Amino acid sequence: MSDTNQRISDIVGSNDVVLFMKGTPLFPQCGFSSRAIAILDHCGVAYEGIDVLQDMEIRQGIKAFSDWPTIPQLYVKGEFIGGSDIMMEMFEAGELQELMTEKEVAKAS
Repeated sequence: MSDTNQRISDIVGSNDVVLFMKGTPLFPQCGFSSRAIAILDHCGVAYEGIDVLQDMEIRQGIKAFSDWPTIPQLYVKGEFIGGSDIMMEMFEAGELQELMTEKEVAKAS
């Protein structure tokens, strides 16, 4: 496993919910990342936002890690969920909230 894959694996494994995104939760740098943050905030869960614009190795590596070509990317309890479109579909259907409850994800403080 490459160093970048190991770093990504460590990040995903050490946080219940991780969003690899452009920008930060307080200052998203694209509309898709902004929408993903809004969805997670509505779910009321604690999450870690990883700014891929600050680390080009992570930015490229996450695409190979998940075999998903776009950012943002959501992981819940180590499982890749998808990008902002999938998040929106799951949220609107109530599935994302159910997933967070089933996985016993920590609530935002």
